[in-house]
Amino acid sequence: MKRLLVASFSILALAACAHTPRGPMAVATLQPISGSTANGAVHFQELADGSVQVDVDLKGVPAGVHGFHIHDKGSCADNGMAAGGHFNPMAQSHGAPDAMPHHAGDFGNVTANANGEVHAQFVTKSVTLSAGAASAVGHAVILHANPDDLVTQPTGNAGGRIACGIVEPSGKM
Repeated sequence: MKRLLVASFSILALAACAHTPRGPMAVATLQPISGSTANGAVHFQELADGSVQVDVDLKGVPAGVHGFHIHDKGSCADNGMAAGGHFNPMAQSHGAPDAMPHHAGDFGNVTANANGEVHAQFVTKSVTLSAGAASAVGHAVILHANPDDLVTQPTGNAGGRIACGIVEPSGKM
């Protein structure tokens, strides 16, 4: 009976995995800018419900809280300034990622530990990876020097840009 029960659960688990379709994947490889050492990767996975899972793994980041956003342009030139403002295809006000309204690119803050590492995961419905106005693909991801206060317009007063990478389609998560 025990073997039958284990086998049944295994089959159910495999079936559940098979019926959880996932959409496009993308990655942004962040490189240091403005003299910082912050670098790493941000992985994006579009889920079956259209939301996007975001996995952030960075190192060399000054310990503490840092603003983290998708920006409008797909360039890291000029110490990240060529990335423009926050990605905002719906012309909303800046805000916290769980507030209404907020820019599509308002991902709030990430926290670097004492070793300078950021390991964060969250799900957002503000962007997609599929083609369309809300697609993050081709846009810059920016890590800021300071925390985003989540209220100051239009940037959250997050300070300088210390790492930048462009969201590119990927086959790996």
